[in-house]
Amino acid sequence: MKELASPITYFSKAGRDNTARTLEIAFARVKQLDIQTIIVASTTGYTGALASELFKDKRLVVVTHAQGYKGPNTQELTDEDRSTIESNGGKILTAQHTFGGVNRAVRSKLGAYQLDEIIADVLRIFGAGMKVMMEISMMAADAGLIEVGKPTLAIAGTHRGADMAAILLPANSANFFDTKVLEILCMPAETHPGL
Repeated sequence: MKELASPITYFSKAGRDNTARTLEIAFARVKQLDIQTIIVASTTGYTGALASELFKDKRLVVVTHAQGYKGPNTQELTDEDRSTIESNGGKILTAQHTFGGVNRAVRSKLGAYQLDEIIADVLRIFGAGMKVMMEISMMAADAGLIEVGKPTLAIAGTHRGADMAAILLPANSANFFDTKVLEILCMPAETHPGL
């Protein structure tokens, strides 16, 4: 039987300080596997701009927070980082979060958790980045910016920056359970006994 061994890098702390290393690890693996599609979560554009410099020759989709996420008529993506991403050939997706939106409004108003929030919390067992990577892959697939079922690199993080990367086969949100995580490249594991 065939087998494949692929290392996972574990970070001793979650957060933005891991961004450069996460991108370095991701870039190396994308090169090895000749993956052409990259999706990156980016709130202000910091991570997206860095990724756009590194992955200029790839299909890059940078997924932002939804418009109004931090209040009516607000967008956290900076004009400067938007310009950098777009000038490097990256696409920017600003859309409704798959694990949020109307269901979150129901919880906020009525106090009743919805199925999408339960799924999101289960994914967070693997880290905040896992939930975000699943979410942005579905958002980008639903928008027609990435191909379903084709190996894709996803990069996300905990709060700000990037600290998790994985190779996955994305699916549309209506077919969420068809999503497959092929490899986890790096992730925070603050309580790992070896750290």
